[in-house]
Amino acid sequence: SGWPTAAPWGVPAMPGSRCPRPALPILRWLPRYSRAWLPLDLLAGLAVGLTTVPQALAYAELAGLPLQYGLYSSFMGCFVYCFLGTAKDVTLGPTAIMSLLVSSYAFHEPVYAVLLTFLSGCIQLAMGLLHLGFLLDFISCPVIKGFTSAASITISFNQIKNILGLQGIPRQFFLQVYETLRRIRETRAGDAVLGLTCLAVLTGLRAMKSHLPQAAPAEPLAVRISYLIVWISATARNALVVLFAGLVAYSFQVMGSQPFRLTGSIPQGLPAFRPPHFSLAVPNGTVPFQSMVEDMGVGLAVVPLMGLLETIAIAKAFAVPPQPLSLVSSGVANVLGSFVSSYPITGSFGRTAVNAQSGVCTPAGGLVTGALVLLSLAYLTSLFYYIPKAALAAVIISAVVPMFDAGIFRTLWRVKRLDLVPLCVTFLLCFWEVQYGIVAGVLVSGILLLYSIARPPIKVSEGAVLLVQLGSSLHFPAVEHLRDSVCSRALAASPPRSVILDCCHVSSIDYTVVVGLSELLQELRRHGLSLAFCGLKVGTACPSQASWAVGVDYPPVPHRDGQSSTSPTPHGLWDKTVPCHRDQCKAILPLGS
Repeated sequence: SGWPTAAPWGVPAMPGSRCPRPALPILRWLPRYSRAWLPLDLLAGLAVGLTTVPQALAYAELAGLPLQYGLYSSFMGCFVYCFLGTAKDVTLGPTAIMSLLVSSYAFHEPVYAVLLTFLSGCIQLAMGLLHLGFLLDFISCPVIKGFTSAASITISFNQIKNILGLQGIPRQFFLQVYETLRRIRETRAGDAVLGLTCLAVLTGLRAMKSHLPQAAPAEPLAVRISYLIVWISATARNALVVLFAGLVAYSFQVMGSQPFRLTGSIPQGLPAFRPPHFSLAVPNGTVPFQSMVEDMGVGLAVVPLMGLLETIAIAKAFAVPPQPLSLVSSGVANVLGSFVSSYPITGSFGRTAVNAQSGVCTPAGGLVTGALVLLSLAYLTSLFYYIPKAALAAVIISAVVPMFDAGIFRTLWRVKRLDLVPLCVTFLLCFWEVQYGIVAGVLVSGILLLYSIARPPIKVSEGAVLLVQLGSSLHFPAVEHLRDSVCSRALAASPPRSVILDCCHVSSIDYTVVVGLSELLQELRRHGLSLAFCGLKVGTACPSQASWAVGVDYPPVPHRDGQSSTSPTPHGLWDKTVPCHRDQCKAILPLGS
């Protein structure tokens, strides 16, 4: 009754068929939609919706925007992904990471947030249409882990003020820590008790769900019903906790006292469908579009890229290979979302996990989730008035704490300690400013990558000849290092030795490397030494011909028929038949210049 495993996104064309695979993902599953999938899609959409509504309110608070903007951001992605989604489990909407970035780049101003959504969507859409998703590959895993771990701590501490009932706490992390500790005596007992209770309940329900055994069909009916009740309670834990906290706050309000800080009134009704504002009216005049773009600065790169990274990482986690259409769907969702006053959205790991565990069969489950959010906006916003801020803070903390990966530090120490450098740089600088941490981490990762290209592994073995074994392909930053290493070892030996370059691991070279090898050959010849190559592959035939243009003289190489060849064609030295083993490499030397 689940989504077919053999062809999860439609029936592929039969061999020899001229019917192409539909370009629109919805056409791959809608024509064969089964009636048996409908109950599962409805259940999954309802479960995700019960998770989405309280999280949307909490994430809007984190983003520094009026709470209704969290709901405005929660339905368009569901509808768009139903048509353009490439993974049945993924759900789009506001997330903790995106809310943190919006709080940094939108300056708590809804007009900035909506414009950021539109521009981010345009960038994502352009990247998808131009197949530029490979740029995301340059953001390494240590950088992502450092950012998400720092974000987990930053977001959690950002909500401590709501748990304790404190007001007027700055949003900058270090000032936030200082002010919170300085004013800890001003803690409101009601908020603290309620917030900690909600946090404990959420933690317990999460643990209960992770350890809940699967009820077998052969179990008694009472056991299966009990399992279903526990599963629903654990899955909809955010909604249950917020509902419980709201009822408690309402009870106190009826009795004439209110020990909690409440969410307050939220405008009722659906958002108007209109394009985002490209200017901002202020008391002293108008902020033009150009100034708004300058104010957002590097956020126009960070927000769309991190949004795409989240979506692609979630798709990979659920065994769906990334596709250019993933970028397109995110871009379209953000562009259209900006017309309903949404702030930037991306894939949500938590809600996607709920979707998958609920047994969703198609992206149609998103229609139910989006409809539930719209119903909440239309009819339930008056009830949100009584939701305590401490309860929403508990929802956020419960969602972001699992993002902190303490084991990554130990893992990198054991696997490759150098990767700890971009991890730590990103992790530490993100506490100062998010953009500095991400940019610095990417730069450090890039420097380490370029260093590995400029200093490829070179193994030198001395004997009757100097055998130089190259561990990777050669590119122009490495040629001077190679020349210096070879010349210094060859000429320093007593007596000086000729050189064989074992290139069996070299799959490509460029013109600068060819010129550098020519100069190396001339340098060795001036000292009466020779240079030979072995192990060159067919793929380097073109560089071979370029090397003849700069005067490199290659030795004849024995062929399988026992004859020799000095031609620059692929049947010469660069042919794959050239020996690669050390003993065979030495045999080439007497044939050299």
